[in-house]
Amino acid sequence: MSYPFRVTDATVDVVEALLSGDEELYGLKIAKMTGRPSGSVVPILMRLEGCGWVLSEWEQDNAARGPRRRFYRLHADHAGEAASLVREKKKAPRKIMTAILRPGLGGAR
Repeated sequence: MSYPFRVTDATVDVVEALLSGDEELYGLKIAKMTGRPSGSVVPILMRLEGCGWVLSEWEQDNAARGPRRRFYRLHADHAGEAASLVREKKKAPRKIMTAILRPGLGGAR
């Protein structure tokens, strides 16, 4: 299947987090859920929003401490595609051969 964005392991992890059903997902929370740095997660969320897969809105609670959060959710029109993406990519083997094929970087000598 073809997607309107580059599909990386990090992208799949973010989409999987968006499918979790959590109603209050924001960048840092998604980063913690996925184990990815927020500097990677937020640009992925922006790309997904740019192609219509994700909707976002600013936190409305003015009494909350700290900076306002931007909440993200998967667009209902793309939930099926998102679930297919995660299933498809989680089945495929990860690219673990790099270390084996590149001597001197912890692989074969």
